[in-house]
Amino acid sequence: MAFPIRIGVQIQPQHAPEYSLIRDAVRRAEDTGVDVAFNWDHFYPLYGAPEGEHFECWTMLGAWAEQTSRVEIGALVTCNSYRNPELLADMARTVDHISNGRLILGVGAGWFEKDYDEYGYEFGTVGSRLNDFGAALPRIKSRLAKLNPAPTRDIPILIGGSGEKKTLRYIAEHGDVWHGFNDVEQYRHKSKVLAEHCAAVGRDPETIERSSGVQFDGDVDALLRDADALADEGVTLLTVGVTGPEYDLTALEALCRWRDARN
Repeated sequence: MAFPIRIGVQIQPQHAPEYSLIRDAVRRAEDTGVDVAFNWDHFYPLYGAPEGEHFECWTMLGAWAEQTSRVEIGALVTCNSYRNPELLADMARTVDHISNGRLILGVGAGWFEKDYDEYGYEFGTVGSRLNDFGAALPRIKSRLAKLNPAPTRDIPILIGGSGEKKTLRYIAEHGDVWHGFNDVEQYRHKSKVLAEHCAAVGRDPETIERSSGVQFDGDVDALLRDADALADEGVTLLTVGVTGPEYDLTALEALCRWRDARN
């Protein structure tokens, strides 16, 4: 199954003293031609001042669903630990309807201990969080099938992570999109492991869209070289992160031009 190359932007909801700055960044990103606008599901900044300004993920996605008209939207990614799986499914169905079928349900096992400690969630261990995540995925899918009214489409499930024993198996079983955090060499190896898990469950690995983040340090040429290298390996959704308060879209503009030429 061939997927077109798409570009995402992660508008990180940190270091913005006013939500209007995020609203403006989403508007500018859609005008630039981005395919997917993501935020993230955290309660505190991941870098910069650790107690800096920050806004919540899913209430924001509801606002984006009304604000935008073309782009897909989602979290990169939702932390499984913060919400009951059935509730998350209902939230996703609701944002799916608000957006007229433009939600991507990005989910992961969770990792940022400060969020857990400050908001009263049990951090557990990597293993326990992954086990909880594995148990949650079928519950999410089951609830999506029961909701009335039903979602407007089969909401794509994006799973973030590359753990070989559990996460890649969950992707083979439940994922529509695999978002990895790998360089090219790592990606090749992880892709082979994913194919093995797909074979074990009788699934064609080519039905899973491949997604990756790309880093921008001010060098557009280096950014596009990295994008080319990942695309050559089969990655078709490439996402660049931008942070507040500036939300500089220079990298996004370059990637959208690159996408159009490559496609």
